[in-house]
Amino acid sequence: MGIILKQSFKNTLFIFLGFGLGGINTLFLYPNLLDDKYYGLVIYLLSTSNLLMPLIAFGIHHAIVKFFSSYNTKAEKDRFLSSVLFLPLFIALPFAFIGNLLYEEISNYLATEENIIIKDYTYIIYLVAVATSYFEVFYAWAKVQFQSVFGNILKEIWNRAIVMILLLAVYFKLITESEFINYLTVAYFLRMFIMMFYAFKLYFPKITFSKPDNFKEIIRFSLYIILAGSAGAILLDIDKYMIPGKESLATAAYYTVAVFIGSFIEAPSRAMLNILQPLTSKTLNEDNHKEVGSLYKKSSINLLLISGLFFVLINTNVVQLFELLPKKYSVGGGAIIVVLMISLLKLYNGFLGNNGAIINNSKFYKITLPISICMALSVYFLNKLFYYELNMGTEGLALATLIVIFCANTFKLFFVKTKFAITPFTNKSLKMIIIIVTLYLAFSFWDFPVSNIYFWKFPVHPIINMFLKSFVITVVYIYLVLKLNISNEFDNLLKKYYK
Repeated sequence: MGIILKQSFKNTLFIFLGFGLGGINTLFLYPNLLDDKYYGLVIYLLSTSNLLMPLIAFGIHHAIVKFFSSYNTKAEKDRFLSSVLFLPLFIALPFAFIGNLLYEEISNYLATEENIIIKDYTYIIYLVAVATSYFEVFYAWAKVQFQSVFGNILKEIWNRAIVMILLLAVYFKLITESEFINYLTVAYFLRMFIMMFYAFKLYFPKITFSKPDNFKEIIRFSLYIILAGSAGAILLDIDKYMIPGKESLATAAYYTVAVFIGSFIEAPSRAMLNILQPLTSKTLNEDNHKEVGSLYKKSSINLLLISGLFFVLINTNVVQLFELLPKKYSVGGGAIIVVLMISLLKLYNGFLGNNGAIINNSKFYKITLPISICMALSVYFLNKLFYYELNMGTEGLALATLIVIFCANTFKLFFVKTKFAITPFTNKSLKMIIIIVTLYLAFSFWDFPVSNIYFWKFPVHPIINMFLKSFVITVVYIYLVLKLNISNEFDNLLKKYYK
């Protein structure tokens, strides 16, 4: 786990920095500097582009991670990279032609009478999808060289830093809200080109038109990933896509804030999985199932440990956090319920460790397609039921996502157990869950008795309360983790910095 912890620690720092910038943007700058309509429009355009991205990427970013380590010579690797580099273009160019030909029909379909502004920006969806697709291809290119940190910086920090700069530019009237969207699109392409140059610097193949011997297998894998990735994208972004069909774009903005807060705990998972994916692929290609099982258990307990801390911190401070935001973001308390449900499913994701990487990079990868399709269909129909039929509001959208991901994760847990005879459970897993539940219940209904304090009409007392409560929770949490010897890796990491 040495290389994992080393790069994961760096990735975690940059991911948390990115989440910090994203938090400032999502919780404070977007709501106060950009009109709710345009904020919701940005969310809609980016979410819809995420639905399109897996199709354009053609699954190549996953294929690079899966197959690159299976080649032993530079000539084989060059043939592989040369053959997959241009494949996304065979999807992107026909999409561009069809989109240009049917632009009016597509834009009219996406725009409702209440949200007619979408029609003027439909082309942004395609452009962002193309830029994101090739960014992921070159990011995967770097990850198989076990160099994930720079790409992680671009993925987690670049766009959020650009958004912050552009929002401030809107505030100072240097650009308009419409220009904000155009400049943000340009930033996506700049990020793509920077990642491309970095990937080529790490490994520049000799371009050849010779195909690798297993080219048909690569195409079959990519086709499966396209379908599975598209279904996965539906699961992640269909709720933000569906909201403007019933309510205003502003509602999508309010919902996004709650989802962002609940998703904060997945930062350590994303950091560790950046390097775990190529390592898992390598061990599977080498048929080293003992190491796969070891990575599975270690990733699970360490991600549960770190994600659990953030789960407790977020959900015990969520009321005070919403006191810092405009009241429209937490009307009726529904946003707090959304945060709890989203954070629960992110905690479960962390507990699974590198489960997804094991399935996706093994000979059983085809199972991801029926899983993803079932998840996409389930979340769509549950969203229709909870959101449209039962009028449960955005809480219904979050509940649908929670139910679907819980069922899918449980299935994947038993699938890996059946096919590989390994589980993420250790004798410390139950202890870790008890620590998380106990601290959550102990601090959810208790606050420091801080008097109301305002600075220029801005409430300061919630910040003081959050700081004091978080400090106490963190100290107790770390003490219990060390006392019960939950993770050897965590113990060694602390000893390294506190000798």
